[in-house]
Amino acid sequence: MNLRYRLLMRSEWFEARVMEAATRHGYGFVTPAMNRMFAHMRHQPVSISELARQLAISRQAVHQTVAEAQRRGIVELIDDPDDRRLKRVRFTEKGLDMSRSAAHAIREIEAELEQRLGAKDMAALQRILGREW
Repeated sequence: MNLRYRLLMRSEWFEARVMEAATRHGYGFVTPAMNRMFAHMRHQPVSISELARQLAISRQAVHQTVAEAQRRGIVELIDDPDDRRLKRVRFTEKGLDMSRSAAHAIREIEAELEQRLGAKDMAALQRILGREW
């Protein structure tokens, strides 16, 4: 197996566990597309264009994901402080609650992974993935 395939498989393993945790904590409506978008928001208002660039998808796809998250009360659109013609996406209070729940779930998943790999390998994995490529 090549590295790309291995990274993809591990990413899918991690995302599946995040999605399982979302369902357990009452956020079963969150789609994989929303999950990836939320990860790129990092608790800061972000433009739809920036999300599209970071996710490598069309602005239309981001608009659809944002619209669904808005219907669920997780995000809202606000005016861009520098250009009133533009909108930014930010978490609502409900979205921030969901994000805190997700952060807790991620810590649990990381603990599971550390148990599987061992502390030394987990630290090495964190170090390697944290480097600039």
